[in-house]
Amino acid sequence: MASDINLSRRLLEQFLVVAREKHFGRAAELLGMSQPPLSQSIQRLERAVGARLLERGSGGVRLTAAGEVFAADARRLLDLQTAMVERARRVASGLEGEVRVGYVSLLSHLYLPTMLRTAAERLPGLRVHLHHGSSQEVADRVRTGALDLGFLRDPARLSDDLVSRVIATERIGAAVPSEHRLADTGGIALSQLREEDFVLPDPTALPVLAEQLQNVCHQAGFTPRGAVVADDLSGLFSYVAAGLYVSLLPEDLRHLAVPGVSFVPLHGPTGRLDTTVYAVYRPDADRAVIRLLEMITSLPPGNLPGL
Repeated sequence: MASDINLSRRLLEQFLVVAREKHFGRAAELLGMSQPPLSQSIQRLERAVGARLLERGSGGVRLTAAGEVFAADARRLLDLQTAMVERARRVASGLEGEVRVGYVSLLSHLYLPTMLRTAAERLPGLRVHLHHGSSQEVADRVRTGALDLGFLRDPARLSDDLVSRVIATERIGAAVPSEHRLADTGGIALSQLREEDFVLPDPTALPVLAEQLQNVCHQAGFTPRGAVVADDLSGLFSYVAAGLYVSLLPEDLRHLAVPGVSFVPLHGPTGRLDTTVYAVYRPDADRAVIRLLEMITSLPPGNLPGL
């Protein structure tokens, strides 16, 4: 019965050496063993297979038709075993596998292209799959294991069973319509926006940015006049690009060059605001996740916006 055949790697290797050398004596010498045990091993193999694999003669041996087929399959099997072991080791070490990455809006334009390009160069065995969502959705999916890694801006109240790591810190500036009277200035004090209509971050969806905006405006001596609320940075951006409102947004978004939006640096004691990009993952994250994070944090300053 085929299920009773014990085709050990050692036995297959012995057979292939004999098949290649066509001589038991030379094969035994290469294998570091004497000829009689080698002959006995091949005989056991033939009995187990139920077919003669070698024709013996005074000048050596040659493969039978069954032996030719068996030798080809044995080589493929040994190659597959080697590949199986190597791949398992690569996956265990984080050099190969799949990583499901979640991200929030607009991070895809600033950080993900660099991450994907560098991963393709340095970790070619990794396949990165991207999934968009809100900060809460991404964090929840990482916690439940639906995602392996998430990139968020200023996550609020992260679950205790998640690990977070700072990836970049961005300065926040004033985002105004391109035709705005302050659009071409080299910088402004935040108080110069006291009479403007703001599009405000939704305090539920963007709690950290919403709180920062309110606090810094109060420090500048006014309460922002919020006409509308947006629950993500794309929405904030869109209202400004439409020429309707001003807002405070990460300055690195200027790299997107969206028509209708100008960024103006904020000056003065209350003018410095920062937003932070975090990576979040589970404490038991696969080695591939850790390698991907190590790769990102090892990039020289300037390779990622905000770093």
